Amino acid sequence: MKAEKADIARETIKRAAQSLFAARGVDAVSVRDILAAAGQRNGASLHYYFGSKDDLVAQLVIDGARLIDERRNARLDALEAAGGPQSLDEVMEVLILPSTELGAEGGEGDYLRFISTFSLQNRAEFERIVGDGWNRGYQRCLDHIRRLSPAPPDVLERRLVFLSLGLRAVMTAREAALATSAAHPFWQPDETLADLVRTLVGVVSPADANRP
Repeated sequence: MKAEKADIARETIKRAAQSLFAARGVDAVSVRDILAAAGQRNGASLHYYFGSKDDLVAQLVIDGARLIDERRNARLDALEAAGGPQSLDEVMEVLILPSTELGAEGGEGDYLRFISTFSLQNRAEFERIVGDGWNRGYQRCLDHIRRLSPAPPDVLERRLVFLSLGLRAVMTAREAALATSAAHPFWQPDETLADLVRTLVGVVSPADANRP
């Protein structure tokens, strides 16, 4: 029972912190803010469970990154076992779909808004936390894009930067909109994500890719 209560307290603090970080940014949120939002009366509880605010931030980054990476790797394993991916569309689906439904009980949550703000304000720290451990699925996707794209290598590498920045921005906007309305008329229909797949394929398949 004691361990169960501790687990509940930890998860409550994590959910409260991530929500505040997503809304305000990490630097604008204090330990006191987090504990108040989590309903924790013990002022030392965050330090007890996580060590420090920075340690809590790192844990939140890793939690979401691990989930997305595991989903991507599972999809890629299945595609590769069947001889794929055979198209850029399949690769883009692997990039996009694992970043949906990241919240509790299948909801969208606020992870993407949290890391979007954090990575902009604290880029070096974000990259240090994620490192090479939790983006293997993403790197595997890039390898398949390099294999399948008709773009010249120098053009493609530039387009992959655009792809990374654009994908995060779009998925963050989607998450924010669906947090307001789960039946959002633009973001809720399946065809919106299908069109995003086609758009991203276009990014790495420029019409002038084969021009001298």
